[in-house]
Amino acid sequence: METWQLALIAVGGVAAVILGVMWLRIHPFVALLTAAIGVGLASGMTPDTVLDSVQKGMGNTLGFVAIVVGLGSMFGMMLEESGGAERLAGKMVTFFGEARTGMALGLVGFLVCIPVFLDVALVMVLPLAVAAAKRTGRNVTVYALPMLSGMAVTHAFVPPTPGPTTVAQLLSADLGWVIALGIVTGLPTLAVTAWISGTVLARQAAGNPPLVASNEPAGPQQTPLAEPSVGVVLTLLVLPIALIVGETVVRAILGDDAPAAQWLALVGNPITALLLATFGTFYFLGIRLGMPASRVQRVAERGLAPAGVILLVTGAGGVFKQVLIDSGIGGAVASALAETALPTLVMAWLVAAVIRVLQGSATVAMITAAGLVAELISPGAGAESGVAEAAAHPAWFPALAVLAIAAGASIASHVNDSGFWLVGRFLGLTVGETLRTWTIVETIVAVAGLGFILLAHLALTAWA
Repeated sequence: METWQLALIAVGGVAAVILGVMWLRIHPFVALLTAAIGVGLASGMTPDTVLDSVQKGMGNTLGFVAIVVGLGSMFGMMLEESGGAERLAGKMVTFFGEARTGMALGLVGFLVCIPVFLDVALVMVLPLAVAAAKRTGRNVTVYALPMLSGMAVTHAFVPPTPGPTTVAQLLSADLGWVIALGIVTGLPTLAVTAWISGTVLARQAAGNPPLVASNEPAGPQQTPLAEPSVGVVLTLLVLPIALIVGETVVRAILGDDAPAAQWLALVGNPITALLLATFGTFYFLGIRLGMPASRVQRVAERGLAPAGVILLVTGAGGVFKQVLIDSGIGGAVASALAETALPTLVMAWLVAAVIRVLQGSATVAMITAAGLVAELISPGAGAESGVAEAAAHPAWFPALAVLAIAAGASIASHVNDSGFWLVGRFLGLTVGETLRTWTIVETIVAVAGLGFILLAHLALTAWA
């Protein structure tokens, strides 16, 4: 088929997902699988090769992501149940002072959302924003919007959140580079977004948050827990990130064949690093604080509950991406895009942004965009498709491409995004107020993030 025909099939597949999710109210998991099969058949694949691509896409995506998301969910629920996240947030607010409470909560959101889904993090930290508003007599949005800015930045920029973790796998990007550059570009993005949201955007709505109830009400069978140490909480938060980034640094210095690098490759793997940190939460934030082992098990199981749907949708997005590649659509689109005047990072951001606005899910937008531009970025994909540019990229470039896609997929959260309704409900905002606050926060994260990603690219290019 001609390139334009393959591109039209890809556009039709994306449109089918949008139509199914937005207007027909089909679950994204079902819509993505159906669209993937339709795209494969329309592009000339035989039925058996389409089914092979479905199984391969699901397995390749979830073989790694499911483990990371599962461990991260249990880790985050232990932080919530023990009170460790709230204690850390309180200390940070005290340290920064009342005048800078909004920025402090932005940093809290940034830290807490590293191992925790945004909805769980919002439930955990929102009471602090409410308390700060009561003490100062100001709108809760003055504190809640900067806090949400931190969560939004981490959710897009710093693995092990599902979106960037999955895209890193799809683009063969080193996760250590993604985390390091995600922090380097994410913190200034947070500073810009938190300042604008806490000063300008907070005037658009007062907010009236409903009471946030605990997931598991305390009963007579639950013994009171000792207060967690802030140092222990910080150590557990930093441990997996330090191990993953440390593995990348040691391998870059000593080489892949060095014994130290080989051993650190084990403990610095995201799966092992999160496993160690999760064991740490079970003991230091559970057993050691007086939590019975049976309660630790219940908390861990409760942490897995919100991960199921996300994993299914993520896996289906991986199926859609695999069909785009196996059908030849990915290579054809990548070759056509390579002939445009847009820089690769800008193009990756733009593709993700367009898909995000159209269909709502940031994770689906990330994965779909990764499938369309993988041939330009991944050295393996580039070698298969004959795109010379991909093979010429330095090791850190795929990580920047991951961040560019994640930033683009953050833009303009609106009524087709479940997070839009989640934020509006928890802050007590109307639809119009949510559009004037949260939608703009996400757009600032996307645009400012791209700016800092491009600056990082210039700096690394000059350094290299």
